[in-house]
Amino acid sequence: MLDTYKKYLSIAHKNKVNNHKFLEQLKKKRKAGLDLLMQQLHEAAFEEIDCLQCANCCKTTGPLLLSKDIDRLASALNIRPAIFAETYLKRDEDGDDIFKTMPCPFLGSDHYCKVYEARPNACREYPHTQQRDQLQKLKITYQNSLICPAVAKIVEQLKEFA
Repeated sequence: MLDTYKKYLSIAHKNKVNNHKFLEQLKKKRKAGLDLLMQQLHEAAFEEIDCLQCANCCKTTGPLLLSKDIDRLASALNIRPAIFAETYLKRDEDGDDIFKTMPCPFLGSDHYCKVYEARPNACREYPHTQQRDQLQKLKITYQNSLICPAVAKIVEQLKEFA
């Protein structure tokens, strides 16, 4: 991971208590225009940050896999969904299907996803800062700010606008 990315994550960890409070207050304020602002910050952050230089999400955070994700991945690997589940998945304490191991079993050493076209929906949508209804996603934004340097940067910039 690049030093710049490590710096963003270091700042997020150093400021995690304050960032958590800030995002909770932001949620209570119900700030108008938050979706547009987050979209702009998201685009600016990803102009600088290249996921292929980081892949921290794939190394540390397992996605929740829905049945349609399992079917799509099994099809891409040309195996039955039951075999896919037996080989790659386990149930977590909430009864959700997640990968047995981390980093993701489909993360290549070059940080490319070996099943990119068939990747789970949670991976497709990560880090969620580009989506609508950001007020509802501030909790996950906080969590992702500790994992993803782009989200860490977005949160720091968001504090300047709020």
